[in-house]
Amino acid sequence: MSSINDGPRAVDLPLPTQTSHAHGSLEDLLPSHFTGDITRWLAEDTPSFDYGGFVVGSSPRTAQLLCKSAGVLAGVPFFNEVFRQLDCTVEWHHNEGSYLDPSKSGGKIQVATVTGPTRKLLLGERVALNTLARCSGVATRSRTMLELVRGAGYAGILAGTRKTTPGFRLVEKYGMLVGGIDGHRHDLSSMIMLKDNHIWAKGSITNAVKAARAVGGFALKIEVEVQTEADADEAIEAGADIVMLDNFDGDGLKVAAKSLKERWRGKRNVLLESSGGLTEANVEEYINNDIDIISTSAVHQGVSHVDFSLKIDH
Repeated sequence: MSSINDGPRAVDLPLPTQTSHAHGSLEDLLPSHFTGDITRWLAEDTPSFDYGGFVVGSSPRTAQLLCKSAGVLAGVPFFNEVFRQLDCTVEWHHNEGSYLDPSKSGGKIQVATVTGPTRKLLLGERVALNTLARCSGVATRSRTMLELVRGAGYAGILAGTRKTTPGFRLVEKYGMLVGGIDGHRHDLSSMIMLKDNHIWAKGSITNAVKAARAVGGFALKIEVEVQTEADADEAIEAGADIVMLDNFDGDGLKVAAKSLKERWRGKRNVLLESSGGLTEANVEEYINNDIDIISTSAVHQGVSHVDFSLKIDH
């Protein structure tokens, strides 16, 4: 990617220590069918005649992608695919994962240049911007939360939950990875999580874990959500791989986690997870290194978007 050197615009900050992408590009994680999602989004935005396109015509033009609020740049593959499908090309001037701060460069940062037929630049504008803005917002909040817990001394895993937007999960989970955190499970098929409703329906934690293991076999981890230390013991004894200590208060979590680690050390290889209402405002209360995983929906629910615009050169 080329760089435009007309003043300080963005900082390629190193990710806090959790997830290293030095071994490959995150874009290579995307399944081939993600292009179909973008085709559907474009069809939704222009279901019949392109009246604005008629007005501007198809002469070739360039447009500048501008960042107007601070945040982590994320969602480049989705933005690229929108314009690829519309016969346009994109040249990026900043790397995905860069922290962009327009306040240090006159209120705007030139992030990319898009070239193609005028009407197609405008056909892709809103779909591309919405996707980039949302993905960047998730990446920004993810990185902020990770920096916060690392600063408080937490050495474990920070993960985003499955409470994502239907139809947009891939973009939001991708944003978490760009932000440097773990995506947790992506769907009901990628890990077996047994929550209170599963346990109530099956009659006990032990029964639920046994049924899950019977079909999940060796390939899938089993996680059990518990409300008490006694329930955690039952889940571990039954063979759970991960135990989620759900909605414990900070002090109660520290006591339970330490006790469970000491009691099961050398007997079971189990991970402990903390979840339930964790936000930037309160997460430090829950930090202790007897907890292996902190999971939160605060990195993707109710997250502010990063403000981008696309302006045709004139």
